[in-house]
Amino acid sequence: MAKVISYNKLWKLLIDKNMTRQDLREISGISTASLAKMKKGENITTAVLMKICNALDCNISDIMETIDDEGSTQQ
Repeated sequence: MAKVISYNKLWKLLIDKNMTRQDLREISGISTASLAKMKKGENITTAVLMKICNALDCNISDIMETIDDEGSTQQ
């Protein structure tokens, strides 16, 4: 089964910090395009991930994970 990236950890962290996605965009300096990609579960650059981690004072493993792609037929 293929793996995909999930940013659910990030969305949960924002809830815990009482922050919106717009707040994240403003404090981290990421673009609206990067945020839109993340909302869709698409790949973004490690530079963007590091901006988010620096802004939230966390590690990459705190904001993303790989999960099995339920729609994939690859093995």
